[in-house]
Amino acid sequence: MSVLALGLNHTTAPLDLRGRLAFGPDRLVPALHGLRERLQRAGPEAALVSTCNRTELYVAAPAHAVHELVQPAVHWLAEQGGVSGGHLQAHTYVMEDHAAARHAFRVASGLDSMVLGEPQILGQMKQAVRQADEAGTLGSTLHQLFQRTFSVAKEVRSCTEIGAHSISMAAAAVRLASQLFENLADTRVLFVGAGEMIELVATHFAAKSPKGMAVANRTLERGERLAARFGAKALRLSDLPGSLHEYDAVISCTASTLPIIGLGAVERALKARRNRPMFMVDLAVPRDIEPEVARLSDVYLYTVDDLSQLVQTAGEKRQAAVQQAEAIIETGVQSFAHWLEQRTAVPLIQALNRQAEDWGAIEMARARKMLSRGEPVDAVLEALTRGLTHKMLHGTLVELHTADGEERLQLADTVSRLFLRQGPRVPAGGSGPAGQEGPGGR
Repeated sequence: MSVLALGLNHTTAPLDLRGRLAFGPDRLVPALHGLRERLQRAGPEAALVSTCNRTELYVAAPAHAVHELVQPAVHWLAEQGGVSGGHLQAHTYVMEDHAAARHAFRVASGLDSMVLGEPQILGQMKQAVRQADEAGTLGSTLHQLFQRTFSVAKEVRSCTEIGAHSISMAAAAVRLASQLFENLADTRVLFVGAGEMIELVATHFAAKSPKGMAVANRTLERGERLAARFGAKALRLSDLPGSLHEYDAVISCTASTLPIIGLGAVERALKARRNRPMFMVDLAVPRDIEPEVARLSDVYLYTVDDLSQLVQTAGEKRQAAVQQAEAIIETGVQSFAHWLEQRTAVPLIQALNRQAEDWGAIEMARARKMLSRGEPVDAVLEALTRGLTHKMLHGTLVELHTADGEERLQLADTVSRLFLRQGPRVPAGGSGPAGQEGPGGR
């Protein structure tokens, strides 16, 4: 089996293209079923990782067929985003086996994120694996890849300081707001959405004790639970247009496939605020806030890509942590590569086991017949042993007798390693200890 990683991320594709290719949690299982149908000829294993910064397909298939899956997978992905295959391919990367494993390990460990060491991606990958399992597309090879991925990520976070020297997106948002407003304690902050990212941002803003906070969410009950943690007000998403003007800062991150804060709503809010500035952060992919809002003179709108530029973690400690993490990852890659190579022998091992079981069944049936005829047990056991030995060695001895020259020497060496592991090597056509003839001369 071979493993393939195909995808695009914040380093290869612009925000709007990433938005087109983003899959919400409720779309992952149907999407995997559709992908499996498209690639059915090879019957591959598949998992789909989709976050605000990346969309990646992980596929496992027989080595001879894996390259044939690249183009169909690219075109399937392009169809999902309503773009041409050629346009998408210009922004994608493809990695196989060692490189695919290394990429997965780096992603889960936070080395491939906009924010070095950002922990959210690990949870998102685990969710992707659970949904691939639910869809029935997670086979033994991808299961092994991802279990090793999570193990490596855990070791990186436990043994290095990879996450200790980074500024998170949430902290970056607060830093930007602090540059605009003289005192955050005099501001009112609105959070749109109630997911993990909004919870993280709300935690950072709450530490600045703003004058007021509110959470607007499509499901009011979930919004109320998050709001209660911070002493905030809960709003329905439908109440947002009429309440927008009350807030100095708006941070949005939902799973909506369409913008939920439009240009018109922001223009009306600015008019009601008498053009007092608004600070807005759109952490969603696809966008929650229409990009045209950025053109308004009293609005300071930042996207997830904008915030990434503020997240800089230079310094010796960071570099040391990265080097340690890369070393851990490389060890994991070599271990997975060894496992993958061993898997190529599995069909042969299974065939050998079946053959041995068949031979055993034949000799056992013969032994039972001999016992039923009243033959001595010792004679039956001797016949059983002789029969099994003959069956196991027959093919090998035939090959040794018929091989010639260099082929015979190589075959004799292999036979010696397989059957004479506890004794001396016997050269082809030579003699063993005490003048015993080697297997090649029988």
